[in-house]
Amino acid sequence: MDRRKSENLRVKQSITNTLFSLMAEKSLADIHITELVEGAGVARASFYRNYCSKEDVLITLIRDILEEYRREVLLEEGNFYTYRNVLLSFQYFRKYRDYFLDLYRSGFSAVLLEELNHFHESMEGSMPASSIGKYQLYLYIGALFNTALVWLAEDDKTSPEDIARFFLDSMLRALNR
Repeated sequence: MDRRKSENLRVKQSITNTLFSLMAEKSLADIHITELVEGAGVARASFYRNYCSKEDVLITLIRDILEEYRREVLLEEGNFYTYRNVLLSFQYFRKYRDYFLDLYRSGFSAVLLEELNHFHESMEGSMPASSIGKYQLYLYIGALFNTALVWLAEDDKTSPEDIARFFLDSMLRALNR
């Protein structure tokens, strides 16, 4: 990675980490760009070169995590919803636990869920708007999201492998009834 890209990545990480630190103290609405850039040790222009708003920092983080996940996921015979991919989902939730829980506790779970919906819609491909099958997709996303949030929030010691196996078995039973 060249020096410019490396420096821009450092700037973005610093802004993101500072925003989450500030969100632990007060609401996003009460955080000012000035205190964010000062806390991050970056220029105001650096903030606006990368983001349009404070909310954009959060959305960019979620999208970056989902893009990282997309690079690792495998489509096996056109099937996205395999044990390996469910396991990978729970591993990512655990890896980014603090970010996900901070977003949840700060009232941004709807934004996170919306981004998960968009991500899974893009993985699924085109689906007729009238298709009843689309609800199966949203059932999966909602169940995955809620299961992961409770698992993380309770600091449950169940392994990602066991929670993925339980989740997939439960989903298959629910869909086959």
